[in-house]
Formats: sequence, C-alpha cells, structure tokens
Amino acid sequence: MNVSRQLYELQGIELEIESKEQVLDESTSQLGESEALVQARDIFSTKQQYLEELKGKQQSQEWEVDDLVAKIAATKKTLYSGQIKNSKELASLQHEVSGLEARRCQLEDEALEVMEQVEEATANLATTESDLRIEEDKWRNQQKKLSEEIERLKDELSQLKHERQLSLAEIDPGTVDFYCQLKKQKGQSVARIEQGTCGGCRLSLSTAELQRVRGNSLVHCSSCRRILFLD
Repeated sequence: MNVSRQLYELQGIELEIESKEQVLDESTSQLGESEALVQARDIFSTKQQYLEELKGKQQSQEWEVDDLVAKIAATKKTLYSGQIKNSKELASLQHEVSGLEARRCQLEDEALEVMEQVEEATANLATTESDLRIEEDKWRNQQKKLSEEIERLKDELSQLKHERQLSLAEIDPGTVDFYCQLKKQKGQSVARIEQGTCGGCRLSLSTAELQRVRGNSLVHCSSCRRILFLD
C-alpha cells in the first residue's frame, strides 16, 4: 500500500473519531433531567401547594362555622332561658344572634365556594400528576437510550483509536509528523483527487502532478500543499 493511501485511510479514521466524539459529547450533555421534566415538576409542585392552601382555608372556615354555631346555640339558650328580664338586654342578645347567624351564612357561602375550588384544584392536580408521570416515563426511556448510545459510541471509539494506532505504526514517523503539521494548518492533510482536481482547494492539477501521483509518489498540491491521493 502506498503512503498516500495509508495517510488517506488514517485521515478517514481520525475524521470518524472526531465525528463520534462530537456525538458522544452531545449525548453526554443530554444526561440528567430535561427542561420539560423540570418544568412539569414545577407546575405540579405549584398546583399541589395551591391545593394545600385551599384545604387549609377550607378547614379554617369549617372551624369558624363550628365556633359560630356553638356561640349561637349558647346565646339562644341564654336568650330563651327566661333569666333575663331587662328588655334592652333581650334586644341586645337578639341583635347579637342575628349578627352571628348572618356571619354564619356568609361563612357557609364562602366555605361552599372554597369547597368547589378544592374539588376543581384536586381534579386539576390529578391531570397534572398524570402529565408529570408521562413526562417522567418519557425521560427515563430517553435516558436509557442515551446511556446505551453512549456505551456503544465508547466501544466504537475504542476500536477506532486502536485502528488508528495500528495505522500509525505502519507509516514512517517523519511522514506522520508532516501529516500532523498539515492537519493543524489545513484541518485535513490529505486531499482526494476528483476529476483531475484537488479535493481540498478544488483547483485543477497539472498533468505532471497527476503522473507523479499515479507513480505512487508522495505528491503535494502546488496550490494548497495538501497530500494528494488517487484511488
């Protein structure tokens, strides 16, 4: 095998390594909780907190209604006990009972409204929880596939790097050094000849250059200085 072919194949291996390393980095960066999952959890937490606040409000209202009912009963008992003879005191107690009952009615209406809000928030939270579970399942499946993909890429990279070492061992160290210097300068050291033109700079090659390449000599493009390779 001539040197230009060896270098072209080495370049192919290195390009594949770079490509797979880029995919590996992208896949690795996707490990961990997704933005969609974090958002779904935040929404669920917000709605759960809202429901708890409503339940706390509902309980406070129920306690207040119970206190009012007990107070109304005690006031009525005093009012109708016959112990109070003073008309002003009786009128005052009747007024107090009326006020307490009005407040009780108001609280019961408010409690009914809060109860409806609790029912609505409970149903809403159940839907949100279902959406969260779906997103968690989706994320877990994605993470599993990503982990499998990452392991596959690591195995392939390990094999490619082994192939690269074998290729390097077959090429003269001085040629490898020159190849590496060109790679730093040009990105790609070897250019494939396509229809008489350099695949690197796209300029036409001279007849002499083409003949030298066909003669298995290590030839550089006179324009871009890349190593020329012909199938």
